[in-house]
Amino acid sequence: MPAQPRLLYVTDLAYPARGRRYCDEDIHLASRLREQFDIALCHPLDAAALMDSFDAVVVRNSGPVLHYQDRYDAFRDRALARGTRVYNELTGRADMAGKQYLTDLTAAGHPVIPTVERAEDLSRLPETDEYAVKPKLGADSIGLRFLPYEALASALGEAAPGTLLVQPRIRFRYEVSFYFVDAEFQYALYAPRPEERWVLEPYRPTAEDLRFAQRFIDWNTIRHGIQRVDACRTPAGELLLVELEDLNPYLSLDLLPEPARESFVTDFAAALHRLLAA
Repeated sequence: MPAQPRLLYVTDLAYPARGRRYCDEDIHLASRLREQFDIALCHPLDAAALMDSFDAVVVRNSGPVLHYQDRYDAFRDRALARGTRVYNELTGRADMAGKQYLTDLTAAGHPVIPTVERAEDLSRLPETDEYAVKPKLGADSIGLRFLPYEALASALGEAAPGTLLVQPRIRFRYEVSFYFVDAEFQYALYAPRPEERWVLEPYRPTAEDLRFAQRFIDWNTIRHGIQRVDACRTPAGELLLVELEDLNPYLSLDLLPEPARESFVTDFAAALHRLLAA
């Protein structure tokens, strides 16, 4: 019997995510992928030391890398230098590289929550009661603050240049997430109650919704990887990008009907075989 490909599956099973259980999702996925691959699970801090013994590295629910930025950078540098196959591939232009893309997409006229990073650009933001100030390298709402307009210039001035982003606090009808494997749409989920971000339900996207999500997937140009496009629906009915998660997006697989979950696992496994053949 021919040997199965060897995968190093990177996850932090103990990460205390709010409203989500990372460990359940990765235990399920790893158990299913084991049917086609030889898999070893490891903590993200151990990935760089172990990866040379495997055919590919799969980065899944590894938690915010800002908690171990130096170690993640070392893993990334080593993988790129050795040509290691990594899923998601390390070419992402969105959350994988920080939040700068939100400023860039705003400047380019894409439908995103308006985002600036300089005090002289604050006047470009729409007027609202509060504004979100967040670290450019943030994740999981770490470091997020809501401030009135008159406090924004001071907050930016107290931080190192280029480290913070400012956005208007959008009043929206609901948030919706679109999930993709290798640029192919898989399913969508939404949070019908804005105050309960992770209480999600299946969502049937329109053709226009899918065009919205696909434009950001196409912009990012990742060939091998899982991506999640997070958006909000404004009171006027417009979708605006909240986040393009291209590093380790949580998938909420436990909320899917069984046929949809099985379809995702099948497509995920096929995507990993494509990576190994590339």
